[in-house]
Amino acid sequence: MKSETGILGVVLAGGQSRRMGSVDKTLMPLCGVPMVKLVLDRIRPQVDDVIVNSNADPSQFVAFGVPVLGDTVTGYAGPLAGILTAMEYAADKGFHSVCSVAADTPFFPQDLVTQLSDMQDQDVILASYDGFRQPTFGLWSVRLIDRLRAFLTQGDERKIMRFVQQQKWAMVEFESNSDDGADPFFNVNTPDDMTLAEQYLSNRESDHG
Repeated sequence: MKSETGILGVVLAGGQSRRMGSVDKTLMPLCGVPMVKLVLDRIRPQVDDVIVNSNADPSQFVAFGVPVLGDTVTGYAGPLAGILTAMEYAADKGFHSVCSVAADTPFFPQDLVTQLSDMQDQDVILASYDGFRQPTFGLWSVRLIDRLRAFLTQGDERKIMRFVQQQKWAMVEFESNSDDGADPFFNVNTPDDMTLAEQYLSNRESDHG
């Protein structure tokens, strides 16, 4: 078991990929590497342990060597359901916080957790870039479990910000992490986005090659 002051990372891969033709985009390759693996490789060094939240067949993720947990609330409740699932796992394993990242956003900052952790005495700390909130990228206190479960099960509201704004929360503004000023929270939703992401990844590999 990890330290009782540790942070659990959760890769939110529970989306329905509608704009990708309902193909699970998180398993699609970018320059030959499944997108979810790029995300896992990016978050692993930043946290004490990591899981994937997905409602798909967990056998699809076996090669990545991490626990795969489906939503613990019924119905498709969006990212908050994945965050609740991670909180419940984290509480059982002795972690104090969960850091959530999206499985379709492979270029997020490599110091994401460090910067979010610098903000003290908050229940939720979200990332922001260029003035826009990134609500699937956040640090969540495990003490929110009961409040989040009630929010998801006792009403029809599932929006992240609606829940967050009921808590003690803050934001951290991030800068671009590349020389070309690209959005570090660029997320892949469509085939055109996949093409752009491959170009971005290829350019980065060339710069570091």
